[in-house]
Amino acid sequence: MNLEQQLQILVDQAPKDGVTPNVIAKAVNPVLKSFATQLKHNEYFAYQSVQGNWLLTTLSNRRDPMLEKKVIYAFTTLEDAKLFEQMEGDRPDPDLTAQLIPVTHILFQLFALKKLDSIVFLETAGDLNNGTEVHRRDLQGAIQKKLKQYKQEKSDSTRLA
Repeated sequence: MNLEQQLQILVDQAPKDGVTPNVIAKAVNPVLKSFATQLKHNEYFAYQSVQGNWLLTTLSNRRDPMLEKKVIYAFTTLEDAKLFEQMEGDRPDPDLTAQLIPVTHILFQLFALKKLDSIVFLETAGDLNNGTEVHRRDLQGAIQKKLKQYKQEKSDSTRLA
């Protein structure tokens, strides 16, 4: 599925309140697309339950163990996801399975899940040590900037009408 199709699904699944679909289409989706085009793949495997819960991994800072962050790992292949699971040991929730998920939908979780700090995209099959980390603050900042721009454009067009 290409990025445009993925983004359209996000618009289609938005609450039909007369506002949210437009905000997603005009402010959120352009940012998601910008971030997604910097990654190597259109889909990744991530652990999710049938109820839609995501596997969040808590990482501690090596120098300061009191500093923690919560991440979602996204894998290029199912084999990498299963290898990661074996390395990590028992899954906290047996209902979690590695599912192929569109990249923009994974990125959307940074915007939607308040307790999530970043997503680590393991871009190269077979390499679980090197990935691309996308931080919540970066995505959220870009979305806030785009929302402000969208509101300004909407305000300007209302004044012209």
